[in-house]
Amino acid sequence: MSKNIAIIGGGNLGASIADGLLRSGFCMPQQLSITRRTVAPLKRFAEAGCFVSYDNAAAIKRSEVIILAVKPYNYTDILKEINPALNAQQHLLVSVITSISIGQLVQSIEKDVAVVRAMPNTAIAIQQSMTCLTHTGVSEVKLKYVEELFNHLGRTVIIDENLMDAATVLGACGTAYAMRFIRANIQGGIEIGFDAATANLIAAQTIKGAAQLLLEKGTHPEQEIDKVTTPKGCTIAGLNEMEHQGFSSSLIRGLVTSYRKINEK
Repeated sequence: MSKNIAIIGGGNLGASIADGLLRSGFCMPQQLSITRRTVAPLKRFAEAGCFVSYDNAAAIKRSEVIILAVKPYNYTDILKEINPALNAQQHLLVSVITSISIGQLVQSIEKDVAVVRAMPNTAIAIQQSMTCLTHTGVSEVKLKYVEELFNHLGRTVIIDENLMDAATVLGACGTAYAMRFIRANIQGGIEIGFDAATANLIAAQTIKGAAQLLLEKGTHPEQEIDKVTTPKGCTIAGLNEMEHQGFSSSLIRGLVTSYRKINEK
C-alpha cells in the first residue's frame, strides 16, 4: 500500500534517503515531505514536487510513515515538538538516529506508536545502502513495509538491537573507511604512472567489482584472493608488504576505536 512519508531532518542522511526514495520510484514527490530548520538546501526537492517545510508537525500530519533523521543531541526536543501530532493508529516511526535505542524513543514519545530503528548509509541516495533494521513488537505488516522501503534503497538485514552500534560502525562508518582505502589506491596509482582521473576510475570500479563478487557468489574474501595470487607473484608480494605494515590490524583497530567512541555515553 502506498503511504505518505515524512523525513524529519533533511540533512545529509535525510536528503540521501529522500533522493533514494524518489530515484527508486518507491514514492512519488507529492507523497514525500522533508523538513529542515533552514529549507534553502531542500530547494531541489520542492522544485520536484515534494512538501518542504521547517514545520515538523505539518509534515507529520500529511504522512503515515515518519523517518526521524535528526542528530542524537536534539532528538528529545524534536520528539517533544512533534508528540502532539503523532497518532498511534496512524503513524509508523522509523528512526535512523545513531545510538538512540527504541526504549529511549518510546519513553520520549509517551504514545504507543510503532517504532523501527534503521541504520542505513549514504549510498542510500543511489539505492546501494546496507541497512540494518531492528524492532520490538512491531506488527509483521509494518515490518514488511519498512523492509520493502529500504530494499528499494539497497539491501537490508534484521539484527538484534544490541548490535545496532556495531552496525553503525561496520555499515555506516564503513563507507568512510572504504573511501579512504580507495583514496589510498588512487594515490598509489598516481605514483606508478596514472593520472588522477584514470586512477580514480580504475580503483573505484575494481572495488565495486570485488564487492559484487562477494555479494553475488557468497564467497569468502580469501577464496577470491587465492584466485589472483600466484607463487612468487606481484599480488602476494604486495599483500604481504601491506600486512607487514599493519594493514589488517590497523583497520580492525580503527573499527574497534569507532565502536568504543560510539559507546561513550
